[in-house]
Amino acid sequence: MIPAAIFESLGLPVTEYHPVQGGDINQCYCINADGARYFLKMHPHLSSPLLFEKEIHGLKELARSGRLKVPGPLKQGITGGSQYLLLEWLDAAPPRQHSWEQLGKGLAQLHRKTQSGFGFFENNYLGVWPQENTAAGTWPEFYADRRILPLIRTLFDLGKLTRADLANAEKFCKQLPGLFPGEPPALLHGDLWSGNVLFLADGTPAIFDPAVYYGHREMDIGMTLLFGGFDSGFYHAYRQTYPLQPGWQQRVPCTQLYPLLLHARLFGGHYTGNVKRILASFS
Repeated sequence: MIPAAIFESLGLPVTEYHPVQGGDINQCYCINADGARYFLKMHPHLSSPLLFEKEIHGLKELARSGRLKVPGPLKQGITGGSQYLLLEWLDAAPPRQHSWEQLGKGLAQLHRKTQSGFGFFENNYLGVWPQENTAAGTWPEFYADRRILPLIRTLFDLGKLTRADLANAEKFCKQLPGLFPGEPPALLHGDLWSGNVLFLADGTPAIFDPAVYYGHREMDIGMTLLFGGFDSGFYHAYRQTYPLQPGWQQRVPCTQLYPLLLHARLFGGHYTGNVKRILASFS
């Protein structure tokens, strides 16, 4: 249920609303008001503070690139015990013949947007997990100190990783300078799996629920491959637009280590086993 206080804060003449699928971390609704539809997300106020404010900043950063469609943020606030975000409604439709290719080309163009250092102007979230984005001058430094080692230490403290795993993680981080080819920081979606992509009626791709920062572009590619992968046309169009450096396929486990560590922290199980196997390959 949507609290009455949120309706009042939205300032819309809502005539109808119903819950919709939107992941497992937020309450999500389709709202009808004055013949228009909107997407409303709600999250407990004290859990992941400023979650939606950070999301808006990420959406705006993606939108400024002009490369891929993102839902426009309309209103954000905190009412009672909930924070909420009102977004433009996007009607999803099956992909058309060239939809996946358009997504691949658009992502490659998005990755051309760069800045002087790795990181972002503020910390934000991957899902509801805090994501530190303090700037670093090199990708190996950023990936080791802002992504891998903090989660490794957390999992070790929780008893999910052993001292041997910890030692393997430190070896992995020491090898990072020789693993990733040097490239400028790329604007990343940060959580680019199939659940955060849809296609409009005309086949145009749209992306949403970002965890934006400037990092190595292979991070987004690795994420697309984590849960089954995208259509092959996506990868072909991406590589035609912005060719990947030799050996990128062998680096996929390295890029997937970060989201797998987060999933191991949240869910344990086979995710922890996947983390251990990747780390052991660097022992």
